[in-house]
Amino acid sequence: MARSADVGGVTDAGFAALLRELVSVLERVSISYMVVGSFASTVHGEPRTTLDLDIVIDPSSDQLERLLAALPEDRYYVDAEAARDARKCRGMFNAIHLPSGWKVDLIIRKARPFSAEELRRREQQTLRGVAVDMASAEDTIIAKLEWSKAGNSERQLRDVAAIVRLRGEALDRAYIERWVDELELRDQWDRARQL
Repeated sequence: MARSADVGGVTDAGFAALLRELVSVLERVSISYMVVGSFASTVHGEPRTTLDLDIVIDPSSDQLERLLAALPEDRYYVDAEAARDARKCRGMFNAIHLPSGWKVDLIIRKARPFSAEELRRREQQTLRGVAVDMASAEDTIIAKLEWSKAGNSERQLRDVAAIVRLRGEALDRAYIERWVDELELRDQWDRARQL
């Protein structure tokens, strides 16, 4: 889905450099990760503009400390205490890429069966010419249904509808249905399929 236009104020080349740098750091400190959110739905569905990059990570305490040490202060602003607190409560913290102003939301994997399965099922995709681990189409659908339920967001449902429309029969419907029932997302799933 490479495009030549600027995205969020950063050229594709600039964003690719940021992505390549982050993936390299995460792999070097051995943290499992996956790109999620709008970038995942763009790869699996239809393009959409976003101003931040969402990455789920699953670090141990030591891995998180190595990650914090590996992000150079002249290139990233990260509040180390916020990162440590996020790991403890399985929340989120930000890394601001200073050269571009891009915000990266680093989301600690939730301690629940779906989130463990979602990370296990991640797949390699190419995003702006960079090989990354990304949430699968099915897991992107489920996550977007959850976001829609939490915020009553039609945008999330439109993202789901686009993935369903473009992926069609290639989707593992039984897997989606299982988590829709377990996570009580039936209303959102039904609404998305009507769009």
